[in-house]
Amino acid sequence: MPLTMSKDVFITCAVTGSGSSQDRSHHVPRSPEQIANSAIAAAKAGAAVVHCHVRDPETGTPSRRLDLYREVTERIRESETDVILNLTAGMGGDIIFGPTEKPMPPIEGTDMIGASERVQHIAECLPEICTLDCGTMNFAEADYVMTNTPGMLTAMGQMMTHLGVKPEIEAFDTGHLWYAKQLVKDGVLDSPALVQLCMGVPWGAPDDLNTFMAMVNNVPDDWTFSAFGLGRNQMAYVAAAVLAGGHVRVGLEDNLWLDKGVLAENWQLVERAGSIIENMGARLMTPAQVREKLGLTKRAPK
Repeated sequence: MPLTMSKDVFITCAVTGSGSSQDRSHHVPRSPEQIANSAIAAAKAGAAVVHCHVRDPETGTPSRRLDLYREVTERIRESETDVILNLTAGMGGDIIFGPTEKPMPPIEGTDMIGASERVQHIAECLPEICTLDCGTMNFAEADYVMTNTPGMLTAMGQMMTHLGVKPEIEAFDTGHLWYAKQLVKDGVLDSPALVQLCMGVPWGAPDDLNTFMAMVNNVPDDWTFSAFGLGRNQMAYVAAAVLAGGHVRVGLEDNLWLDKGVLAENWQLVERAGSIIENMGARLMTPAQVREKLGLTKRAPK
């Protein structure tokens, strides 16, 4: 299938993530103030969307605390920086199994909660976008499984749609796109949908171009997709996503490095992505343009 390069592109900055990267770079923001400030700096560098997790301010470990989400949201909104807020709803679906001869019951680190609790911070903070990890997947960390059953995804998707928050479907493999299309067919999610193609996350879709194009070709023509690659391939996937007709995501959730031996800040990754996009002959979209394209509702500070 011939490629149609994007002429208007928006950048999402994934500000901090839920991995163990806090001990590998001092630039990974931990506190709500640091996360908000990093998101604001990314917006000023050209990101139309900021995707935010929260962390324990003392340890840097990933958190689901409602007060932390609320503070991040309030700080970004009160700064009067025009940026689209995208909060994760991926937390709370973690199972860590015991030894192979006795996998049950799950062991320490398991964090499995109900649909309403997984979406509680979305209902309170009302971002314009929130994520919906559209499938279950093995991760690289030993016996950890990211668990998102069809029933859980249906319940969470219905809640997001009812709240008027746009779900960003996180697709880590082709089967996740298959189920996302079923959610739209069932009326759980509205169409056209928004998709993030997540490349190179062990053990999901590998980040080779053949697999990437298989993912792209499984996105319905009227949907909007964005894409990212982990680590050293982050900037290569900026170019690949634009060439394939999509939008881009960069940020410290996915990659800590600006150059070999040089740790990055979020705004630097956004700035570099913007340069690549513009050098390819495309234009960066503003938050207002993205809202119009995706049919988003801007929320005012409370």
